[in-house]
Amino acid sequence: MTNIDWIIAIGCLAFILWYGYRKNAVNASADDYLRAGMSMPWHTVLLGVMATQASAITFLSAPGQAFSDGMRFVQYYFGLPLAMIVISAVFIPIFRRQNIFTAYEYLEQRFDRPTRILASILFLISRGLSTGVSIYAPSIILSTLLGLDIMVANVLVGGLLILYTWRGGAPAVARTQKLMFGIILGSMAVAGILIIPALPEGIGFTDTLLLAGKAGKLNIITTTFDINDRYNLLSGIVGGFFLALSYFGTDQSQVGRFLGGKDVDASRIGLLMNGLVKIPMQMGVLFVGALLAALYALTPAPVNFNPATISAAYEGNEQQHRELSAEWETIQHARQDAARTVIATGGEDQPAVERFQRVDSAAAAVRAHYASMAHKAGAAEKSDTNYVFLHFVRTSLPAGMVGLIFAIVVMASWGSISAALHSLATASVVDVHLLLAPQKRSKSVELARWHTLVWGVGGIGVAMLAARMGSLIEAVNILGSLFYGPILGLFLLAFFFPSVRGRAAMVATIAAEIVVLLCFQFNVVSFLWLNVIGAAVAVAVGNLMAHPSDASGGDETPQ
Repeated sequence: MTNIDWIIAIGCLAFILWYGYRKNAVNASADDYLRAGMSMPWHTVLLGVMATQASAITFLSAPGQAFSDGMRFVQYYFGLPLAMIVISAVFIPIFRRQNIFTAYEYLEQRFDRPTRILASILFLISRGLSTGVSIYAPSIILSTLLGLDIMVANVLVGGLLILYTWRGGAPAVARTQKLMFGIILGSMAVAGILIIPALPEGIGFTDTLLLAGKAGKLNIITTTFDINDRYNLLSGIVGGFFLALSYFGTDQSQVGRFLGGKDVDASRIGLLMNGLVKIPMQMGVLFVGALLAALYALTPAPVNFNPATISAAYEGNEQQHRELSAEWETIQHARQDAARTVIATGGEDQPAVERFQRVDSAAAAVRAHYASMAHKAGAAEKSDTNYVFLHFVRTSLPAGMVGLIFAIVVMASWGSISAALHSLATASVVDVHLLLAPQKRSKSVELARWHTLVWGVGGIGVAMLAARMGSLIEAVNILGSLFYGPILGLFLLAFFFPSVRGRAAMVATIAAEIVVLLCFQFNVVSFLWLNVIGAAVAVAVGNLMAHPSDASGGDETPQ
């Protein structure tokens, strides 16, 4: 990076750290620290919800996902708008009426204390793992740009983040998220626009669309159904609905955002607006990756976008590295010629299109072969999906923009991880610590700060292992899907099945979790369907166990 890049990057990040640290540094009460005093307007709720979900993984890994597999990943979000309607109609009124700090408090009122603790523990495990993956994403950038060891980068990213989350609590998280998210969206839009000037002379925007389409990168809708296919229309609508319903309705990292709304309407409008804008936003980020696929079909590209992988391959198997690199150079030239022919004929020459598609597939095969070889030679990461957009930033953007993109990806990470750390601390204090070791509520702020520190250190530990998880945007959603279904099923039992009591609900949740883990272990279905299976098993088992003699706790009607 140039001096201008460093000034912009360090300036942006230093300002966010100062702003987050100073904002509401001294909180008057546990309510202020944990729920921001329930005073946030709807637009702050909206930006908090979006920023919590749209981490650095979204902006770092999603373009690479589209580069490799096209834009069909967006189908994953097709069930989200419907989920926002259900949560606004059912979940929010119940949670607000109970005046709770976490979603799991309601489960004690409806069922019993053990059920509440079980749900909170499942959340803590799932969110703790996902937070570690989220810390790893910006560490990739720090490691690549500064030449740092990835472990050192994890400590730096996680440590700086802990600072303002520990200090400011919910108000600092909400207000820094609002500021950062505006900067992030604007910068990503500019980065997408700057792909066009990077194209060879004589190649325009419509040419890139044509090429991306012929390469299969604009394939948004997949109508064929396969239970093992991760992204198609049915899995997106049904599986995505259940995943979004559980994530936004029962995951404390999101529940904590809309519980901070100043009233029911603020919480509802914030969520409903998220349902409207999330899909277009995600399509825009994926579209950047589709454009990059066209760009690198026309211009030179590395056989692997991760410099550390190339170094490992060279050191571990130099001969095969040279052979595959030479093969890559040959096939690159053939692909560039084929791509230019497709553009020159306007995509009307079918033999030319088929030749381009064959060469493009052959190029993908060489890249996959090289990645496999490098992994065997000692490279930590087999996939370079997370590095495609970063390579473009480093090699093609003008001075100043590189530093800004670097800053916004780190800021995106801080926005989501700070919310996650705050939600983890809130849940572990309110749902576990204060229940198992009761103390005065006035001690909650001090306890939450210590819990924030512990979860932050734990997240850094998980980040050390994240290199083996491949595409981060897939990894974080797969981790969530291992737990979201059973938790959602538990809440559905609480809301809609008054005859189900505490013991039945707890056994049903455990049974559902076991089924989900077995389905994942034996690769029975793609991960989106795990959310459907988990919720369905929990509801079915809970109702099968419900009978008059089951008197193990809770009221008979939802609160």
